[in-house]
Amino acid sequence: MQKQFEMAGASPAALPLSSSSTHWRGVALVVAAGVVASLQVGKVAIAVPQLRADFGLDLSMVGWLMAMFSLLGVAGAVPVGAWVARAGDRRLVLAGLLAIAAGSTAGALANGMAMLLAGRVVEGLGFVLITIAGPSVLQRMVSPGGKDLAFAIWSCFMPAGIAIALFSGSLLDGWRGFWLGNAALAALLALLLLLGVSRGAASAAPVSWHSMARDAAATAKAGAPALIAASFVIYSLQFFALFSFLPVLLIERMGVGMAAAGSLSAVACCVNVAGNLAAGVLLKRGVARWLLAAVASALMGLSAIGIFLPVLGAVPAFLLCLAFSGAGGLLPATLIGTSPIVSPNARLVPMSMGLLMLGSNLGQMIGPVIVGGAVDSMGWAAAAVIVALAGASGVLLALGLRRSMARSGHPL
Repeated sequence: MQKQFEMAGASPAALPLSSSSTHWRGVALVVAAGVVASLQVGKVAIAVPQLRADFGLDLSMVGWLMAMFSLLGVAGAVPVGAWVARAGDRRLVLAGLLAIAAGSTAGALANGMAMLLAGRVVEGLGFVLITIAGPSVLQRMVSPGGKDLAFAIWSCFMPAGIAIALFSGSLLDGWRGFWLGNAALAALLALLLLLGVSRGAASAAPVSWHSMARDAAATAKAGAPALIAASFVIYSLQFFALFSFLPVLLIERMGVGMAAAGSLSAVACCVNVAGNLAAGVLLKRGVARWLLAAVASALMGLSAIGIFLPVLGAVPAFLLCLAFSGAGGLLPATLIGTSPIVSPNARLVPMSMGLLMLGSNLGQMIGPVIVGGAVDSMGWAAAAVIVALAGASGVLLALGLRRSMARSGHPL
């Protein structure tokens, strides 16, 4: 068998895995692709002052640069989920990395807003391809006993990438070099992934809008996938409601400078990574999935009250930010790891992940808008109410997930 693959040009590292083994080097490469994708989310935030100076951008245009990924995620999550089986998951991850390399290069060379925005559109397409196809690669590379840990590691990609962008971007002189560095990193990782990750079997079944709608409806009708997507809307709304405004909040509440606010925000992102990894350990030890989701939602909602209301001092409020971030990390790892389990069948796993990412991007898009408008109108107390109510909704969704999984016979 190995000789046949070598004759076909596949390296030994790219050989398919048995169901009882886990290719952790391949897992590391796929997770690295996710981190590179999320670097493109965080790099704009740290470059805002330079972008405004170079292009004369107002905050509205900066908002478009930052919101582009969410808009593409909302529009493209389900179509990409339907296309994964047809095109092959590894091929789409590779295409995503190459799109990021091309888009980031175009952005670095941009001499106007139009080209910069076009580069962001291409990067955003790469982000959607990687974040939806990546879990499909992991699903077939990891043994059943290692799936919870593997998906917990995968779920760290967003906070890890944002934190790295905040740290490293602030050390570089000029945003264009940072953009080119991202392009080179994405291209290098594409080469490593091509050599180190096996190809998935591509389906010969045609993909049409009708089949896509049918698969999406079948997945949502199963109940649990739709509840997971809704839970991710709530989680992303809460997470980005805080982290979109955390530097401003730290400056106003703690009186720190912009650089310190960026560093403290990055520290809070890193705590979210720890929460994701903790979820993987807890799931492996048999803690109920719905319970982790419920506890995380409740802790985020309760922490938000102390964060946004001016009832605590600066240091306790920041400690609550860390608690908010750490507790929140339990949710994505739990939900991403549960999504393949509750999919109606193996073929629809990418569609389940597409619905989940649709929820993630929807919450990421509406959270800052709702909270920002409420804070402008009524002050920070309004943010406390919104995030606390979202936390309560998350608890109810977790209870609904418990009922749905019990009804379907899935392990809780």
